Amino acid sequence: AYADAKAGALLIREVGSPLDTHPLDDDPLCPRFIRSGRHIARPKRYMRGYSVDLVDPSDLPAEVARQAADGDGWVKIVGDWIDRDVGDLAPLWDRTTLEAAAAAAHAAGARITAHVFGTDALGDIIDAGFDCIEHGTGLTPDLIDALVDRSITLVPTVIQVDNFPGIADGADRFPVYQANMRSLHASAGTVFAAAREAGVQMFTGTDAGGFITHGRIVDEIEALVGLGWGPVDALAAASVDARRWLGAGGLAEGDRADFLVVSDDPRESITTLRSPTVIMCSGLRIV
Repeated sequence: AYADAKAGALLIREVGSPLDTHPLDDDPLCPRFIRSGRHIARPKRYMRGYSVDLVDPSDLPAEVARQAADGDGWVKIVGDWIDRDVGDLAPLWDRTTLEAAAAAAHAAGARITAHVFGTDALGDIIDAGFDCIEHGTGLTPDLIDALVDRSITLVPTVIQVDNFPGIADGADRFPVYQANMRSLHASAGTVFAAAREAGVQMFTGTDAGGFITHGRIVDEIEALVGLGWGPVDALAAASVDARRWLGAGGLAEGDRADFLVVSDDPRESITTLRSPTVIMCSGLRIV
């Protein structure tokens, strides 16, 4: 949390920590957290220790309601992961179960998002009424159009996608999965550019805590610029626009005093974000 704050990330939508981060709320040097509760997955279909694993998939709506009660307006499920019997990415849930899960989240006043790398799980998740997709490297033109039509947000986590070749290298037992992950990595830039051009709402996210270390928000902003985003849009996706999407406030009277000061205009030099002259976190100067 301190590493993220010192990198300038003073508000974090924390979707799926295996640990309870609520004790950090009392530390004014920490970012503000908007949580989802834990990931929800199936046995042996996600990283060990990270998720609540449901033996019976019909329990998903009830578990969504439980995690919504533990979160701050978000719930996250694992939409696809490697199925060792199939030897490739495969969906964890059927359409009917996903529809019931989305309904349970919305009945609890929460939004629901899904981790999805590949293509096969996306159609049912989108049609089920989810609010957000994490990663989305398997999006196709028709699925991108569906995101736009249904006002579903995409958080591409570009620096996480950069790990796909390494993930593939460690999966020699599953050559089809290896090829799929490498293909998803190779096409990711084109997919994200198409989503942006189509008008999909997109925000920054680092996916820190698993393969990604904390404190890398500037890497993600620079990655978006590298994909052709203008600096203003990339900055907004990490700050004012994202805060508006999350309902977190900005710099109005009564809002938490979170901001940073840089010495150069980031619209001209995005790298100035790497060396802020001041970071105010909850009204306290931490840099």
